[in-house]
This record gives sequence, structure tokens and C-alpha cells, in this order.
Amino acid sequence: MTVAHPLLFLDVDGTLLPFGGPGMLPLPRDGKPEDPDMPRPELDLIDPALGPLLLGLHCDLVWATAWMGDANKVIGPRVGLPELSVADLPPYGDGDPDGLGWKTRALVRVAASRPFVWVDDVITETDRRFVDLDHPGPALLFQVESSVGLTADGVAEIATWLQGREP
Repeated sequence: MTVAHPLLFLDVDGTLLPFGGPGMLPLPRDGKPEDPDMPRPELDLIDPALGPLLLGLHCDLVWATAWMGDANKVIGPRVGLPELSVADLPPYGDGDPDGLGWKTRALVRVAASRPFVWVDDVITETDRRFVDLDHPGPALLFQVESSVGLTADGVAEIATWLQGREP
């Protein structure tokens, strides 16, 4: 029987693409780009060194972002990532009756019982409690500061958590 690698759900805005810090553009109102082909100088804020670090983790990388499949076209090449799977998420901004983040239920469903890491700038205590109660496997909800985004140190923390969870 083949054991699957842990999943790593990867957000874009506020995670790979820092937002909200001094001199940075605000997050788009609906959380996704208006046109993936338009010039976006803020994309230069993405640290290309993160791609190789993420690829070095022993997990399956999955986009978990309002960018959906456009992340493969616009973000992946800037950070050196190959085409990744995209989590099946509800439309951005759909409210949850229990106050969960718009991605939380979907990510737990997609992960099934596999260990997973969720890297995002918006993770609440409600999300953490839900994952603790509803996900049968180990999970790391790794929240980053949106004005900084994911860093090499953050990837190292994730790598430490993933050790021992490899198939």
C-alpha cells in the first residue's frame, strides 16, 4: 500500500505576495486579480528563493487561493514552481454559518485524513478548533504576517513539522 505525502495548501495574497505593509498595494477587493495578464508590479515582491525551498519539502504542494488556476500561470513561474494542483474552494468571500474562514471546510475535505499544512495569512482560532475536531490526521495551520509573507525561516519551521510525517 502506498502512503501519500502530506499536503501543503499554499495561499498567495499575504503569503507569497506580501500586502498591507508600508508602500505596498492593498489587497484587491475581491481577493483575486482582475486580469491575470495585466502588468502587476507588486508581483516583484514575491521572493523567488521560496520556490526551491517549498519544492524541497516532503509534501504535495496545492494552491489554496482565490487566484485558483491563475496561480499556476502568474505566481508559479515567478517563484519557480511547476504547475500545482488547485484546491476545490468555494467562491471567495462566501460566508460560513459557523464563522469559519471561506477555505477551511474545503481544505479539510480535500485533505481527507492526510496530514496537511495550511499556509495563509488569515487563519482564526475558529478555524483551528474546526480542524482539530474535524480532521482525523495531523495538521499544521501556519499563519504568516500579511505584510511580510512566507519567509525562509517559515519554510524551515514547516520542514521541521513535516519530519516524521513522511511516508
